[in-house]
Amino acid sequence: MFQFSLNPSDMKKVHFIGIGGVSMSGIAELLHDTGYQVTGSDVRDNKYVKHLESVGIPVTIGQSAENIKDQELFVYTDAILPTNPELQAAIATRKPCVTRGQFLGALMQNFPASIAVSGSHGKSTTTSMISDILIRTDEKPTILLGGTLDDIGGNVLSGKGPFFLAEACEYKGNIRYYYPQVAIVLNLDEDHLDYYKDLDDIVKAFERYMQNIRPNGYAIINADDPNSKTLASHVKGKAITFGVNNSDADYNATDVTFDPYGHPSFTLHFPDQSERRFSLGIIGRFNIYNAMAAIIACDITHVDRRIIKQGIEEYRPLHRRMEYVGEFQGARVLTDYGHHPVEIRATLDALAEHKTKKLWCVFQPYTISRTKTLMDEFAKAFHHADETVITAIQVAREIDTGEVKSEQLVERVNQNGDHAVCRQTFEDVLHYLDGKVQPGDIILTTGCGNVDELAELLVTSEKK
Repeated sequence: MFQFSLNPSDMKKVHFIGIGGVSMSGIAELLHDTGYQVTGSDVRDNKYVKHLESVGIPVTIGQSAENIKDQELFVYTDAILPTNPELQAAIATRKPCVTRGQFLGALMQNFPASIAVSGSHGKSTTTSMISDILIRTDEKPTILLGGTLDDIGGNVLSGKGPFFLAEACEYKGNIRYYYPQVAIVLNLDEDHLDYYKDLDDIVKAFERYMQNIRPNGYAIINADDPNSKTLASHVKGKAITFGVNNSDADYNATDVTFDPYGHPSFTLHFPDQSERRFSLGIIGRFNIYNAMAAIIACDITHVDRRIIKQGIEEYRPLHRRMEYVGEFQGARVLTDYGHHPVEIRATLDALAEHKTKKLWCVFQPYTISRTKTLMDEFAKAFHHADETVITAIQVAREIDTGEVKSEQLVERVNQNGDHAVCRQTFEDVLHYLDGKVQPGDIILTTGCGNVDELAELLVTSEKK
């Protein structure tokens, strides 16, 4: 097991290969804040790279062996291929060279109150909800987010207290490296099937992860999720369950209501037989589960319940989580990170429940393998959109063999009786929507690639 002491006197120079990702950039900034000499590289410039440079971290655009110099530790993202010349040069130094997941797991063990948020959907929202609670305490937490939260001024917060909060993604089996005090499992679905064989393989990976929890630690498990609730019997520490209208769960939400805009309220019953009413400032029935997990994580780590209630009720979403960007021809433009069929369907369901006019969805598929493997599920995900526009697939870390195209997904959506068209580029989408949308419509752009840039394009084109 790789070990790392958060003490720059032991190892001063750390280099990040693929530093521009949201998680990698956050870890890099955390080390920089702690006193390390941090360098990094990425294949392209982006907002995270620009931010790192603004705080004094040098970043090279382009990856080559020349970037490997006198660094003492190398951290690389899962998107880096074994043939990458910079990675090969780092390995050749025979100095420690670890993946982002391995490093995050080692970093986590420096804190007595570490909270790791897992699940196929809702990780970033739940992590940011917990953030909004912890920053109201005197504990000075350390936080690593999978998005940008205005309340902490970005995607990382470097604290000196006992709390360490981070998302714990299962991609490439990374959860096997995490040993948290508190492990949250929101839900389990088919995803990352370029690594896992099937859903059963994912569940087994989480069963093994439950053995990593510290003996005095906790696993917070969604008892309403059929693929997660069986994990309780595998927990090394103590299992705590939550559910909605589920009297068998340790924490049970009842009396769910919605205001006219779709914001949910619910009564949460605590294990000590007390109860409190919570009202959320974000829409979506699924966010009740995210909020419950956040409340429980803070409750069992002895955060004052008055602070918990304030943090949850004043929480506003991360950027790219049903984020309002502006207007295009009188239509509201929202952008979301959802890139899995279940996430997309849940978001569209929430928006459709309270819409007054037409709901447009613009989806950018991410990776060939995910689009191919989940084609059937994607084809059913857009039912609550009045019209769906699907862009070219963002290939990302794979090689495009031409085997899978967006046009195939469009055809499948239309075969299901819904309405979809293909427009390859963001400019194509802009021209297609021009003159079609009406005041009062909603346009949702969704995907984990750069589809948020399309939302900005729509809004800025309106201002020209």
